Amino acid sequence: MKESKLIKNAQKGDENAFCELYELYKNRLFRYAYYKLSNEADAEDAVMDCVLCAWQDITKLKKAEAFPAWIFKILRLSCTKYIDAQAKSRANQTLDDMQNDTSLSYCHSDLSLELRQALDKLQADEKEVVLLCLVAGFTSTQCSKIVGLKPSSVRSKLSRSLAKMRNYLE
Repeated sequence: MKESKLIKNAQKGDENAFCELYELYKNRLFRYAYYKLSNEADAEDAVMDCVLCAWQDITKLKKAEAFPAWIFKILRLSCTKYIDAQAKSRANQTLDDMQNDTSLSYCHSDLSLELRQALDKLQADEKEVVLLCLVAGFTSTQCSKIVGLKPSSVRSKLSRSLAKMRNYLE
């Protein structure tokens, strides 16, 4: 079934249509959340929070073609909640606790340590654009709707960010 039809059916309360939409986006949503949060469990939780919120609010979506940007905006907010919780948790830990906390280590199954470190050298807005364009697979126009920049600004930011990462990796 065509994506726009799935969206319209989901807006009418069709759970199966929404599940099919989820199937179309689940890998992109998880990859984005995983690279954003550096923790598989938090990424899974953030995606689940996002999907639940999207299901509850899908009737508020005005244009079917806006669905990808809309669901990734929800995911960004969900990830921010987990980042804030991680920061609060870490602030409450002692140095010894932090050294023994395995949840603070990165999972490297899909991303090398060097690449993770290069991503971490970027400012938050730069990292956001890299993740949305390269990990989530958005075009600069789609990404611009999510982050609130012009498409040309997204392309410039992406180019500069990749150059920074390249310099770090060399």
